[in-house]
Amino acid sequence: MKTSSAKAKGRKLQQMVVEKILKYFSTLTPLDVRSTSMGVTGQDVQLSAMATALFPMQIECKNRAAIAIYKDYAQACTHGALEPLLVIKQNHSKPLAVVDLDYFIKLMSERKQ
Repeated sequence: MKTSSAKAKGRKLQQMVVEKILKYFSTLTPLDVRSTSMGVTGQDVQLSAMATALFPMQIECKNRAAIAIYKDYAQACTHGALEPLLVIKQNHSKPLAVVDLDYFIKLMSERKQ
């Protein structure tokens, strides 16, 4: 894949995350939640002080074709009717929780109310 295509793919994911945050947090505007330019150091989605108060997260977006997490997450989805949660860990690293993006942002939006 060309570098420009990879960056466009990453930018599209960042923009999707921004749209979802704005959808669930109606008090925020596009000035509060912005996708950063490709190649900029730091967070992929920049949040204003107000947005950070409502959504206290640092957001990194990776849009790659070869991530084995999807297979494991699909298995977690088969275990019943509750919201699936995949916990992953590699050697010498902290465990990570993987949940559906819509579920996570909805969960965060309910936290503010």
